[in-house]
Amino acid sequence: MLIASYNPKQTGDILVVILDEDAKEQKVEQIGDVVRISDSKNDHVTGFNFTNASEVLPRLKDVNGEVTLTQEDLDALNKSLSDNGIKDTIELDTDPKFVVGYVKSVKEHPKSDHLKITETEINDGKTLQIVSGSPNMQEDIKVVVAKVGAMMPDGLIIWPGELKGEESNGMICSGRELLIPNAPQRPGALILPNDYQEVGEAFDFEKADTLFSK
Repeated sequence: MLIASYNPKQTGDILVVILDEDAKEQKVEQIGDVVRISDSKNDHVTGFNFTNASEVLPRLKDVNGEVTLTQEDLDALNKSLSDNGIKDTIELDTDPKFVVGYVKSVKEHPKSDHLKITETEINDGKTLQIVSGSPNMQEDIKVVVAKVGAMMPDGLIIWPGELKGEESNGMICSGRELLIPNAPQRPGALILPNDYQEVGEAFDFEKADTLFSK
């Protein structure tokens, strides 16, 4: 997992890099220009905060929000870690986090009158159990799945979880949640045309600009 964000107006010149969920008991260490965040029980690193980040990555001066890190960026960040005496390294994550999914089955949630439990295929026949509150949820539709590790446009990070006791690994998104132009401003899964993209492909946000053309 690799999520990075940079919001200079809110947090100053700090690049936040998230590698895993927060541990129940965290250890936070300021080491030079880097804050190292880890699990206090086993020292597993869950993230870093790079202070003076725009000096490490000058291109951040034109960024506000989620940052898609390249291998070149990681080389610079890993050099910063090394220069500050930190032996950890950050690895590139090329796995797409927003993909086209196919809802194979839907059943009622035993503890809710509006939630549905879906088995949704994401790639190579792999399925995820995703609990959805979308009122238009049904079988045999193509949807957009935000996988675990995705950062939504509003900054929400998708983690494994459960809803009313049922496991849920990911999120089936609405056009509104994805900030697609002219998407209906109401709850409901974005149902893609059957010929839009193949199941498992990275969702094409640029192509989606015309999904709700007036």
